[in-house]
Amino acid sequence: MALLDTIGTRTNRKHMPDKSFLDSPLKVKLINAFANPFKNAIATARTCYSSKGIITDEGVSIEKHGALAKSIYEAGHHTTLQHAHFQFAIEGVSRHAIWSFLHSHPFYNSEQVSQRYVEVKNGSFITPNFENSEAQNLYNSEMERIMKDYHDLIGLLTPAISEAYFGVFPHRQKKADEYNKEIKKKAQEVARYVLPISTTAYLYHTISGISLLRYYRLARMADTPSETFLLVKAMVDELLRYDPNYALILEEPLDPESYPEAEFIRTGNTDHDVAHFIKEFDNDLDGNYSRLVDYKAFAEKTLANSVREVLGKSERDIGDEEAISLVLDPGKNTILGETLVLTTQTKLSRAMHNVHYTFRKKLSHTADSQDQRHRMTPGSRPILHMQLRDNVPDFETPMVVTTVSQQVQDRYRDSIERSWKSYAKLKSFGVRQEFAEYILPNATNIRFTESSDLLALHHKHAMRLCYNAQEEIWRASVDEADQIRSIHPMIGKYLLPPCGLRDLAHVRPICPEGMRYCGVKVWKIDLNQYERVI
Repeated sequence: MALLDTIGTRTNRKHMPDKSFLDSPLKVKLINAFANPFKNAIATARTCYSSKGIITDEGVSIEKHGALAKSIYEAGHHTTLQHAHFQFAIEGVSRHAIWSFLHSHPFYNSEQVSQRYVEVKNGSFITPNFENSEAQNLYNSEMERIMKDYHDLIGLLTPAISEAYFGVFPHRQKKADEYNKEIKKKAQEVARYVLPISTTAYLYHTISGISLLRYYRLARMADTPSETFLLVKAMVDELLRYDPNYALILEEPLDPESYPEAEFIRTGNTDHDVAHFIKEFDNDLDGNYSRLVDYKAFAEKTLANSVREVLGKSERDIGDEEAISLVLDPGKNTILGETLVLTTQTKLSRAMHNVHYTFRKKLSHTADSQDQRHRMTPGSRPILHMQLRDNVPDFETPMVVTTVSQQVQDRYRDSIERSWKSYAKLKSFGVRQEFAEYILPNATNIRFTESSDLLALHHKHAMRLCYNAQEEIWRASVDEADQIRSIHPMIGKYLLPPCGLRDLAHVRPICPEGMRYCGVKVWKIDLNQYERVI
C-alpha cells in the first residue's frame, strides 16, 4: 500500500460514538501551528546529514521521504518532532483530568481560567453517563447543592476576609467599596475548596508534535481514562485535519491493562490499607505541609566547588561561603534580580543544578494543581483513588476558615462531608471508579514525593514565598526553606520571595507586584516571622 493510501486509511478510521458523558461540554480547536509541521520534522532530520546546508520544508516529499520519517520514529530519534508546536483552545475539560493528565508532565505550556480569581458559574462541570438512574439523580442533585454551598460560602466568608484585608491595608477602609472586588476574589479562593473536581476549565494548551503523539499513546491512562481519551482524540483529530501526514507514525492508545499499575488498580485498596498508608505518611510529615526527606549531605561543598570550577579557581582563592554567595547573593549575582528568569542559561547560576532536595508533601487537589505547574520540581503523584477511603473524608481546611464563626466552619465541613458520602454512595451503585471521583471536592488531600535541584527550587521559592501565592503552597515553601536553612545555612538564607531577592539586588521597586502588593514588607522580616491568614 502506498504511503498516501496508508494516510487515507488511518485518518478515515471509524470510532464508535462515545456515550461516557451526557451533554459533554468538551470543545477542542487547533489555534496555531507550524505551516508544514511533519515536513519540517523530515527537513530537520535530513539537515543532520546534509552536505549542502539547511534542508527546507520545500525540499521534502512525503512520497519520497515518508519512509525515512517512519524509520527515524521507530528508531526512537524523536527530537525532530519537537520543533513543531501546536496550540489548542480547550473548553469543558475537568480540573481532575487537567491535574491527572494535561499537567502531569513538563513538556507543555498552559494558560487556564483561574478558580482563585474568576467566580465559577452554575453548571460548570462535566456529567458522566452513569447508566443508573439513582446514581444519575444523586450526582445531578449534588452538583446543584455544591454550587449553592460554594456561592453561599463566598458570602459567608466575605466579612472575615474583609476584616483581615483591611487589617493589612487599614488606609483602604476609607474607600472600602473600591476594594470589594479584590475581597471577593479572596473569598472565592477559599470557597473553591468545596467545588467538585469535575468543575470544568477553559485554557490554551501548547505542546510539541512528539508530546501529542505521547498523549495519544497514553490516552487511556488513569485517573480519567474516558475523559482523557475523548480529549486527546479530539486533539489528534484536529492535528490530522491540519496535517494528515502524522498518521504515518501515529500509534493507537495502549490498553489500560498494559500499564504496570493495572493489577493494583483492578484489585484496589481496602479502607484499612489506605488508613495504614495515611498514618505512616502523615507521621513522617511530622506536622509539616512539606518535609525534607533526602538531600546531598555535602551540598554546600558541592555548590562551592561548582562555582570555583566555573571560574577556574581553587579553594585557596575562594572559600566556600564566598563561592556560595557569588551564586546565591543577589547583591553579587545581580542576575537573580531580573524579572526575566535568566538563571537556567548563565554559567554561574547553573552551578545550582548540582544540589538536590527531596520532600514528602501533602496538599489539597486544588493546591497541588498549582504546585505541579512548577514543571522543573516534579513529583510522584498518585492514582487518586488508591489513597482514598470511601467513608472517611480526608481534606484540607484553609487557614481563614479556622478563624471564622463556628457556623461557617460547620457549613464548610458539612459541604465536604456530604460530597464524600455521595462519593461512597455512587460507588455502592457500582458505577465506574473514575466517574465516582468526579464528585470529590477540591479540598481532597494528595500525598506524594517531590524532588528538585536547587536552581529550580530557588525559582519556585521566589514565586511561592510571596504572600500572594496560594496559601498551601506558600506554607509548604516556608517549611522547605526553613528545613534547608537548618541543614545548609549558607544556601538556605538565600531562599527568599521576589521582594527579598530584589532588595538584596538593589532593584526598585522592591515589590514587583505593583497594584497586587500584599501589604507586608516581607523583605524586612525573617522567615521565622512569616505569617498570614489570607
